[in-house]
Amino acid sequence: MPYPPPSRALPGPRRRTLLASAAGAALLAGCSPASDDPDAGTGGSPSLAERARARAARDSEGLVGRYDAVLAAHPALEGLVAPLRAEAARHVEAFGGGASGASASPSASPSGSGSPSPSASAPVPAVPSDERGALAELAAAERTLADQRAKTLLEMPGELARLLASVAAAGAAHAFLLTEGAK
Repeated sequence: MPYPPPSRALPGPRRRTLLASAAGAALLAGCSPASDDPDAGTGGSPSLAERARARAARDSEGLVGRYDAVLAAHPALEGLVAPLRAEAARHVEAFGGGASGASASPSASPSGSGSPSPSASAPVPAVPSDERGALAELAAAERTLADQRAKTLLEMPGELARLLASVAAAGAAHAFLLTEGAK
C-alpha cells in the first residue's frame, strides 16, 4: 500500500494569516494621518476639519449665550452656572472661536458674542421663570451638544477628534451637574 502524498503545508505563515495581517496593517495606517498636520487625513479634505472646528466654536458661543441669559434671568444661580459658563467660554477659545464675547465675564450681556456667526447671533430661547426649569434647559442644551460632538468626532482627524471628545465629555459632565443642581 502506497503512502499518501505529503501535505502541501509548508512551515511558516499561511496565506490567510498574511492577508489578514496586511488588511489589519492597512486599516491601522488609515486611522492615523500620514503627516504631522493635525487636520490631515480627512479624505484629502482639510476643509472638513476646519468647518467642523468653526461650527464647534459657534456652537460653544451659542451655549455661552444661553448661560449668559440664565445668569441674567436668575442671578442666584451664579455659584453653579458661572463656572460652567467659564468652561464653555474656554471651549470657544479651544476651537479657535472669537474671544470677544465668549471670554467676557459672566455679567456680560445675554447676547453672547458680538460676532456675526449664525449660531452666536441666533436669538437665545426664552429662559424659564423658575430656576429649576432654567437649569433643566441648560442641561438639555449641554447634553444635545455633547451628543452631537461625540458623533462628529468619529469623522475627524486625530487632534481635532481628541479635542471634540474632551469637550463632549465636559459637556456631559456639565449636563449632569446642572441636572443635579435642578433637584
